[in-house]
Amino acid sequence: MEMINKTRRGSVAVGQAERKTRRRRRVRRGERNRHAFTLVEILLVVVILGIVAAIVIPQFSHATSEARLNSLLGNLQTVRSQIQLYKVQHHDLLPGQTVIGGDVAAADFVDNLMNDPKYGAYLQRLPVNLYITDRAQRDTVTCVNDVTAGKPTGNEGTGWWFNAATGDFRACSADHIDY
Repeated sequence: MEMINKTRRGSVAVGQAERKTRRRRRVRRGERNRHAFTLVEILLVVVILGIVAAIVIPQFSHATSEARLNSLLGNLQTVRSQIQLYKVQHHDLLPGQTVIGGDVAAADFVDNLMNDPKYGAYLQRLPVNLYITDRAQRDTVTCVNDVTAGKPTGNEGTGWWFNAATGDFRACSADHIDY
């Protein structure tokens, strides 16, 4: 004869009661373990994040260098257009010249572009060349007065290069002397 135990749900045979208890324990253990991630799941997420980072980071790096180049080109365009405007308004004299074809000193060049008593400032300040590593030299100018001096070498140590003999204004950077 089978033993009968009394439970909250009524009388149950002993064999059936043990089976139900075992089933509840298995379910409870499984639920308790499901609250944590397994090592495989964590490693999978780390690998996926690594792949995404490897794809995205170079794109940001490229965007930064492209932004620096665009800034350089914009600054060159601004200064060149202001030099041309100065030349038109001062009857073919370049900033810093007293006679057409005369020599220009760097201090006079910058002073004439920023402090013109007749027409006002052509530039509020000389822009910085972000390709120059020495921060103190990024907004300085090397002035040359030589028709044969084609373009800067990139070793001048200043941010900008101006040839008064040709009116050529360029960036002083070994990588960007063609701009």
